[in-house]
Amino acid sequence: MGTQIKGLPGLLRKIAKLRILVVGDVMLDRYIKGDATRISPEAPVPVIDVSEEFSTAGGAGNVALNIAALGARCVVAGYFGSDQTGKTLREKLEDKGIVTLSTPGSSQTIMKTRVMVRGQQLCRIDRESPPAEYHVTAKDAESLLAAEIEACDAVILSDYAKGILDNELITRVSKLAHAAGKFIALDPKPRRLLTFKALDLITPNERESLQLAGIKLLPHTPFPAAEVCAKLHKLYRTKYLVITRGKDGMLLSENGLVKKTIPTMAREVFDVSGAGDTSLAALVLALTAGANLEKAAHFSNAAAGVVVGKIGTATVTPKELAAYVAHES
Repeated sequence: MGTQIKGLPGLLRKIAKLRILVVGDVMLDRYIKGDATRISPEAPVPVIDVSEEFSTAGGAGNVALNIAALGARCVVAGYFGSDQTGKTLREKLEDKGIVTLSTPGSSQTIMKTRVMVRGQQLCRIDRESPPAEYHVTAKDAESLLAAEIEACDAVILSDYAKGILDNELITRVSKLAHAAGKFIALDPKPRRLLTFKALDLITPNERESLQLAGIKLLPHTPFPAAEVCAKLHKLYRTKYLVITRGKDGMLLSENGLVKKTIPTMAREVFDVSGAGDTSLAALVLALTAGANLEKAAHFSNAAAGVVVGKIGTATVTPKELAAYVAHES
């Protein structure tokens, strides 16, 4: 596998010179870890003896953390409330050198709390406002993002279906990015029915790609790769399409044509939380740094292979990536 990322040190040096703007649904991921050895006398539920609590940036914030961890500069725009959750989220990002831009509003900052027992997720507790409350107007987008788009090398739209990204915002950001000649990528959530056209890259998973293409499959039907890629290009005119397929690897498409399938690199999978964020960040960084689609996909695949071997939303450093690739060669 090491030969598949030829010139990795040079690619990482180019990545270190990049500045990426991430726009999307930022959130705080909180973890409560412990053990459960008894059942509550109050109800038939386990009692968790807490041993550790910590938090990190999630959603679009995790995309930003992955960009910073791989050596690039990053600005992230999303909703950071004035509550303690928002303050903590800003601190987690700014501690890594990431610039934060908050959209207007008075909603609570999104927080997901995961209760973990012996490495397994017992439950998740979500705190968030209705999606409409995170809406950003075109005027707000113009004043907030125009200068940042001009100053960056690429724009990532990270959609977690929480409400920041809507058709108006995507259209405005896309026009600004195209006018400035910037690479622009989207990680879409099809249930939002967002409208987008002529982006440089979209990265749905297998299920999302079928939803975007409007294709329904019967159980045990093989994935219709050529049909999906052709249909998505006809609908959205995206240059690059990378479909993540779990254990089946990554399907690469350019201008509607299937190019290749890259097998997964993960040796051990402890937690897939945030692996899509890592994959997206690494793909955009490599493509913006001048790598072709296949090389960028191998780079992204290796980065995701590292983070799924960690617990919780995680990032990968250039040193970890180089060691992982060397081990696979």
